[in-house]
Amino acid sequence: MWRIRATEAEADQARAAGGLAARGLGPEDRVAFLLGASPRLLAAVLGALRTGVVPVVLNPALLEAERRVLLDDARPTLVVDDEAALDALFSGATADLAPVPLARPMHYTSGTSGRPKGVWSGVRDEVEAQAAFDDEADVWGFGPDDVHLVCSPLHHSASVRFATSCLLRGGDLVLLERFDAATVASALADAGVTTTFVAPTHLQRLFALDAAPTAPTLRLLVHAGAPCPPALKRQALSAFPAGSVWEFLGSTEGQFTVCSPEEWEARPGTVGRARRGRRLEIGDDGRIWCHAPAFARFEYWGDPERTAAAWQGDAFTVGDLGRLDDDGYLFVDGRRDDLVISGGVNVYPAEVEAALADIPGVEEVAVFGAPDEQWGQRVCAAVVGEARAEDVLTAARARLAAYKCPKDVYRVAELPRTSTGKVRRSAIAEMILGKSGKPV
Repeated sequence: MWRIRATEAEADQARAAGGLAARGLGPEDRVAFLLGASPRLLAAVLGALRTGVVPVVLNPALLEAERRVLLDDARPTLVVDDEAALDALFSGATADLAPVPLARPMHYTSGTSGRPKGVWSGVRDEVEAQAAFDDEADVWGFGPDDVHLVCSPLHHSASVRFATSCLLRGGDLVLLERFDAATVASALADAGVTTTFVAPTHLQRLFALDAAPTAPTLRLLVHAGAPCPPALKRQALSAFPAGSVWEFLGSTEGQFTVCSPEEWEARPGTVGRARRGRRLEIGDDGRIWCHAPAFARFEYWGDPERTAAAWQGDAFTVGDLGRLDDDGYLFVDGRRDDLVISGGVNVYPAEVEAALADIPGVEEVAVFGAPDEQWGQRVCAAVVGEARAEDVLTAARARLAAYKCPKDVYRVAELPRTSTGKVRRSAIAEMILGKSGKPV
């Protein structure tokens, strides 16, 4: 665990930017990083961004073949994949930095299927760059009195956004090498942490500790990245200081909503209303579209067809399905790619999961579709916990229309997840049913 102070971070970013410039990198050039979290990695990423160099931050746990696919696609000028190469960036002259990042990292996202897509935003001029920075930093109110705890890996887009917002508004960071529930609990209790960003799976691990977490200085705990089960959300609202537990709907591509604790308690299950400068609408097929400011424009790297499909004028979609209530509050039904179509009827996994999440003995649940000769797909549920399959089925029938009820319930030790905490539904189906679609 490291403490990073804003003044020290500024100097390190200037040195890293100088190291990149000495190697011939300039605006829109890419530098790929495949390293675990560290203060120097964060400084290199921010130094690049503040000179218009675009970092491609990849998961260091990727296998060589997986790395090669992404590197071949990104075509970086420089690859930094060991500590010696990272340290070398800090060994020469410094470079001048823009006040705020001129670019966004190019993170890769694949949703639930298909080849990974690089999200590319190019390099902004200083006016648009400042607007983009303020858009994020103002939402969360970062200032020089803040101490932000970085829990998620730096190849998670939210980690870099939150860390940048805090540092460049004069605050400190507490950076973890990796998420460890006991270490996080200790930092929340004793390190003066005022803000943090977590995924719901992080909350689950915190509450699985022997002692409930305490956070006496916390003003803001933001969660996103995956649906948060209602029981877990209520547990967080109870455990942490009043008014501190917020959430948002966002993606690697862009940000949609923000939701205060009061709004969620008034409308359980909502992910909030459109962020400032944005407007939401629901398409005829149920997809969520977000009308966004010009600085939020992105494209899929080297893929004009997917880019065109993601945009309609100034509005973009990432394939999430949802509905808006009369006051503009958004409720997410799931992803288009996750949709289960059984007997020609749409079943949204997120809706079924919400109905099953608070059944006694259910710690986690994920709903997925399995091939079915009669119905095309049948609804299935994977459950972590002590609940018996027959009890889950009984409770489901009392809470859901028959066509939404799981036909099969499988108990599993854990749900497969990405490194950022999202459930990998396709991996669940294959783990349980194998290639044949029948239990293995």
